[in-house]
Amino acid sequence: MKNILVFMLIAASTACQPAVNDNRPVVNASTPAGSSADLRTPSPAPSKPTPADESSVSDADFSGTARSTDKKHQIRDAALLADVRAGRHDGFDRIVFEFRGADLPGYHIEYIDKPVRSCGSGEVVRLAGDGWLQVRFEPANAHTEDGKPTLTFREIAPMLPTVLEVKSTCDFEAQVEWVAGVSSPNHYRVLELKSPTRLVVDIKHK
Repeated sequence: MKNILVFMLIAASTACQPAVNDNRPVVNASTPAGSSADLRTPSPAPSKPTPADESSVSDADFSGTARSTDKKHQIRDAALLADVRAGRHDGFDRIVFEFRGADLPGYHIEYIDKPVRSCGSGEVVRLAGDGWLQVRFEPANAHTEDGKPTLTFREIAPMLPTVLEVKSTCDFEAQVEWVAGVSSPNHYRVLELKSPTRLVVDIKHK
């Protein structure tokens, strides 16, 4: 009788315990309380590194010019445009045109009046800003011999203090042209850099 009474007390105690929920979430001990690691958005990919000399050549104390700049380079084959990028520096914005190989093509740079037009179709290319700086390269291409573009984009919109947009307006008969829409037609300077081959256009903020 005593054994039967003990058994009944143990059974009653067990029945009073709360049921275990096997569907409850498992908490990782390394995850801080209140966080949801599985819902976090992935970190953005790091930006493409640029050559160190692009940052080192950053003296903002230059007079520059608002007039046209024209320079010829005698090269055997048309240079291939590999990249176009823009960035902000202390006192100016920088546009970089990078080319494959060691040869830099000739270039002509000047502020132009609207409307800005595509060299092939003649269609108007809309650009933000109150000034439009045209950069034309020759001989140069932005496509390979089989017609494949060397760039995956035809415009960038950095929306910097001076450089607002930069768009491709020509890639035809060994002539490549991009136009920058700027907040104001401020003075600019031109730099030629090597390894890799680049043309740099710096436009002052004021």
